[in-house]
Parts: sequence; structure tokens; C-alpha cells
Amino acid sequence: MTTTTLTRRALAGAAALALSLGLGATAASAQDFVLKLHQFLPAQAPVPAGVLVPWMEKIEKDSNGRIKFEHYPAMQLGGRPGELIDQVIDGVADVVWTLPGYTPGRFPRTEVMELPFMMTNAEAASRAFWELGAKHMMDTELKDVKVIGLWTHGPGLIHSKTPIVTPDDLKGVKLRAPTRVTNMMATALGATAVGMPVPAVPESLSKGVIDATILPWEVTGALKTSELVRNHTEFPGAPLYTSSFLLAMNKATYDKLPDDLKAVIDANSGADFSANAGRVSQAADDGARDIAVKLGNNIIQLTPEQIALWKAGAAGTIDTWIAESAKAGFDGKALVDEARALIAQYTK
Repeated sequence: MTTTTLTRRALAGAAALALSLGLGATAASAQDFVLKLHQFLPAQAPVPAGVLVPWMEKIEKDSNGRIKFEHYPAMQLGGRPGELIDQVIDGVADVVWTLPGYTPGRFPRTEVMELPFMMTNAEAASRAFWELGAKHMMDTELKDVKVIGLWTHGPGLIHSKTPIVTPDDLKGVKLRAPTRVTNMMATALGATAVGMPVPAVPESLSKGVIDATILPWEVTGALKTSELVRNHTEFPGAPLYTSSFLLAMNKATYDKLPDDLKAVIDANSGADFSANAGRVSQAADDGARDIAVKLGNNIIQLTPEQIALWKAGAAGTIDTWIAESAKAGFDGKALVDEARALIAQYTK
């Protein structure tokens, strides 16, 4: 073999090595990021199916497949719903969907959306919630996470084993509520409040741990609530309550993304995403309500005069929350007024 041949082979080998290194650098610069999303409801429930899955699919599409998701519904990564917020802060999950109210007292400003008779519809309340969050919460109680969305569900109502028409009908009733504020409200209205996350509701109803629960219609289909109770008390035009939801990302996960992928996350976060999540959540109410109708359940629609009794009974909850806010270091009255004004502004 000639010296020239050896030289050519050496050059060819060097070129091949350089090419492989170049391809490696390109692959590294366009590496995939596989993110774990953890949440507390079954995958077929309206928000996971109608909000979370489409959101993940949109991120994957907009990132040209460079961001992918592993979806863990119904607490499949372990733990309890109240632990989701720490799981995303600690990096056990990259993204979580949760209720700030599952950790009582930790996110006091988010509770403003849960006060009695605050919301009108979920889309308006969710848009208002995002605006309030951006102004008052991102740099305070939500500073440890990258906030993707803030929203509420549709009108909350009472589902019970016995008919509930007036607050007096709640006396002696073990009523499940999801959060600290809704438990305060239930107690103020005369019920025996029982706090628990939503996945525990079906077993608790079937075993008699609770006699009634407050829920939006939306989740009653997945929970089979209408098969466990026969009475449903609605508050037409003046929803009893709603719950505050948070979709959040681990900050370190977000920070390690290249700028173009951060832009993808940012473009699929915020006010419009939050408002749509609320709209989708409330849109699922009708189908779940139809199940109760087809079962022949007793759907009680309160009159404005009857609702006035409930508003009077729940008013003390708002006063108590405002008084507590001062101890938490913020002006609760101003936040309530701002929330009401924004909800009214966005209500169509």
C-alpha cells in the first residue's frame, strides 16, 4: 500500500469523524425533552381529556416533537393530591395540575376565587384569575413554580342523599368540600364540613362517610356521583362556589429548555389558555347533568328568593377571609373587590 493511499484513507477517516461529530452536535442542539405530567383525575375526565391532553399535543406539535410528554393521571406517580405542588417544586414531576386549596393556608390569595357567590361563569372567572395571579401571585405565593394556567370550574352545586333547599336542610349533614374556604362556607351554612380531595368522594358517599358533596356537574360523570345520590341543588344565575386550579411547571425544567422551546411553552400559557380551560371545564357540565336527568334524579333549581337565604348564610365566610388576609400580609378586601370587578368585566 502506497503512502498516498494511506494518506487518503487517513483523510477520509478524519472527514468521517468530523462529520459524525458535527451530526452529534446537531442532535445535541435539537435534543428531545421528555416531561412528566402528573394529575389527580382519571384520563377520561373532562379536564384531562379536554384541556391537558390537547395542551400536551399542541406543545409536541409546536416544538416539532422536541418536547414530549408522559401523562400520569389519577396519581399514578404516587402520593396524594395534596402533595402534587411539592412534587412539581421538587422535580418528582415536571408539570402538575392541582388545586392550590389542597394545601390549606399555603396559597391564600388564590382562595379569593373560591369565596361564596363570587363567580359567574368559568371562562370569565378564569380570565380574571389569570389577571389577578399575574399581578398579585406570581411573585409571591406562586414564585416557586412556572405558572402555565390558572382557571376555575363551572358553577358549583350540592349533590345529596336527601333534598337540600334551604341552609336549614344542611343541619346534621356531613358535607364534603374540597378546600379550606369551601369548608368554611359549609360550616357557616350549618353543615358538618368534611374536607377531602375529589377522588375520595365516590367511596366516601357509598360508605356513608359523607351524606353530600359540593361539585360542579363536570366531574360527576367520571365519579358516578349521580348513581350514588339522587338530589342535586342548583343555584341558577348565582353559582354557590367554584374551585381554583393551577397548571404549573418545575422551574428548573423550564430553565433548562433552549429559548425557542421556552417560547413554545410561553405561547401555550397565560390568559387565553386559562380562559379556554375554564370554558372547556364548564362545557362538560351539560353531558354530566344529562346523566342525572336520565336516571330520574331530583334536580332542585332554587329561586332568587331562596338563593338570598344562602347568600346571607355564607356572607360571614367572606368577612372571615378578609380578616384573615391581613394576618397573611395582604389586603383581602381590595382583592375581593378587584376580583369581582374583573369577573364582571369579562362576563358576557
